[in-house]
Amino acid sequence: MRILNKRRLGLVAGAASAVLALTACGGGTVEKETQTNESKAAAAGGECGDLNIIVNPWVGYTADAYVVGAVATDKLGCNVSYVELKEGGPSYQALKSGDGDVILEEWSHAAELKAAVDGGYAVDLGSPGNVGIIGWYVPDWLAQEHPDILDWNNLNKYASDFQTSESGGQGQFLGSDPTYTQYDEAIIKNLGLDYKVVFSGGETATVEAFKKAQENKEWLIGYFWEPQYIHAEVPMDRVKLPEYKPGCDADKAKVACDYAETELKKVAATKFMESGSTAADLIKNFTWTNDDQNLVAKYITADKMTPEDAAAKWIADNPDKVQAWLG
Repeated sequence: MRILNKRRLGLVAGAASAVLALTACGGGTVEKETQTNESKAAAAGGECGDLNIIVNPWVGYTADAYVVGAVATDKLGCNVSYVELKEGGPSYQALKSGDGDVILEEWSHAAELKAAVDGGYAVDLGSPGNVGIIGWYVPDWLAQEHPDILDWNNLNKYASDFQTSESGGQGQFLGSDPTYTQYDEAIIKNLGLDYKVVFSGGETATVEAFKKAQENKEWLIGYFWEPQYIHAEVPMDRVKLPEYKPGCDADKAKVACDYAETELKKVAATKFMESGSTAADLIKNFTWTNDDQNLVAKYITADKMTPEDAAAKWIADNPDKVQAWLG
């Protein structure tokens, strides 16, 4: 588990000047900052204290976390830390242990969520406004030249074209991070497809693979999702799998259908929500759209902004939404 403190990440550039100010003013800078935070807390009707935001490893989640973290820091005087963890089990364990206070983007971990709520250590706070869409995609050039490839029934016809050194004699299906919500190996097996899942290792590698495949007209089929800003830059087409019906993914070993569209959730530690922190209402009220998230993600990736700067820009451009979160 990696914990990143907001002050360490966001204020590194000002560290030297802060030290000089402390030396020259005998601690006046610290006193001023303390007074400022106390004033923010008083204006909010209470204190925030520590807020440990769990961050799962994809840029959309980073966008969620740093926007909420910046609002909590600047408007409520919170001491924000970012706890970098894999989704699912590790994140729920952090809620239980107290190492993390909130998951801002929960993707389909129904069993873990139920256990956490039933166990009394977590609260389901509903949707942050994002809808998660997972599916199988090919680069647009491939769909244009071979439109029948968008029907899963025709995939075996093209299996040899997708072969790589890592897939042996089968077609390669590019997975992403194996800890993500995914059951591609089961789908492939149960639909009788001649493919092997090869995991890229994470979001960045998957994005780069699709970019390269589109630019160089390379054969690629793989797991991808929305919200993700790259859809605005790299055209992809979704392969039609057997239609999702409620319950078709209940037994993960027997899945032979498409992924469900998922209303993402916010999940917070019960202890934190009952602590009296002023950030509890912020977390409850936080909601935005896939477009909002994709824009901040674009700032971070395509525009090479730091998460702190990306969050600050979006917050400055969306004061009404931020005010609504603050009530």
